Amino acid sequence: MQISKENTQISLKEQEFLPEIVYDHYFAIDWSQETVAIAHMRSNSRRPNVIEMKSDIRNLIKYFKQFQGKKILTIEETTSTHWLFVKLRGEFRRILICDPYRNALLSEGPKTDSIDASKLCLLLRAGLLREVFHSLEHDYWIRKLVMSYISLVRNGTRVLNQKSAIYRALGLRYKKEEFISDNKMINFVYDHLEDSIAQYREHKQNYEKLFSQLCRTDPVIGYLSNISGIGVINAVKTYAIVLDATRFIDKYHFWSYCGLVRHDKQSGGRSYGKRSGRYNGILKSVFKSAAMAAIGGNNDIRNYYDTLLSQGLSPDKASHAVSRYIATSCYAVMKYKQPYKPYNWRQVIETSKLN
Repeated sequence: MQISKENTQISLKEQEFLPEIVYDHYFAIDWSQETVAIAHMRSNSRRPNVIEMKSDIRNLIKYFKQFQGKKILTIEETTSTHWLFVKLRGEFRRILICDPYRNALLSEGPKTDSIDASKLCLLLRAGLLREVFHSLEHDYWIRKLVMSYISLVRNGTRVLNQKSAIYRALGLRYKKEEFISDNKMINFVYDHLEDSIAQYREHKQNYEKLFSQLCRTDPVIGYLSNISGIGVINAVKTYAIVLDATRFIDKYHFWSYCGLVRHDKQSGGRSYGKRSGRYNGILKSVFKSAAMAAIGGNNDIRNYYDTLLSQGLSPDKASHAVSRYIATSCYAVMKYKQPYKPYNWRQVIETSKLN
């Protein structure tokens, strides 16, 4: 699916960041544990005015209170950004948390906290910053829960691989032969890995119990878990990453965020192929694995897959179409907060035939 108008359609939420919306005061801060650099521009300023002070949130709020009128603030996404977002939200009409990976200007020339804050302020007033989504809702902490779970699984997988490597080092077949060694050091390492694996499985089970509880108590997460191929864990992951589906203009932009589309590269009337934009790897993994799970079962989406094959699509393209369909279903469930409707793909195919 090509997205030819990706940059021409702007959601209502994004319109407030456009340069046509004139604020009385533009602020940018570069926060560290010891000091904070604050850059300030008025609507008619030619260059930012930058000051530095000690990192004290109360003094920072007192400083911002002295400015009257419409105020906007930008902060680069870091580990302390959400805390700052919550603490400072009441002082500004809008706080824009920006994506540091897109701020190439900050890596050019000298680099200090004051210079970074000054450049951010200039980019803010020009409307050249890309927002990173933040929310004041309690659901934001579900994202922290999911990221902790993902980190746990990665660490657990690493320990399991280490155990498997010990088997291979002794010429044993993992899970098929008993571990036997006379080497005290290897036995010590093996026992330590066994303890770590036992703890990992216990913690993982506790996380998954909490995920099941969220499915029962939160209607939207419960709706997501009923989508063929998604299940409880992927439902919580999807909800935690997206949180607010209305921040995407349409399903095509959601596909792009999930890494399910590639963008054209064109210049001078010539095409130079396609490229993948920056996307959320967790969501891409969720929808790709959900497609494989659905295809391997007996459900409405497996029927959709078979229909696509009968229409002449290759297995790879049909599987990719299934990933997009599951992503679209999740997007619709979260946007409209309505239960998933199986076999809705039949209507999609009928519409495509008419067109």
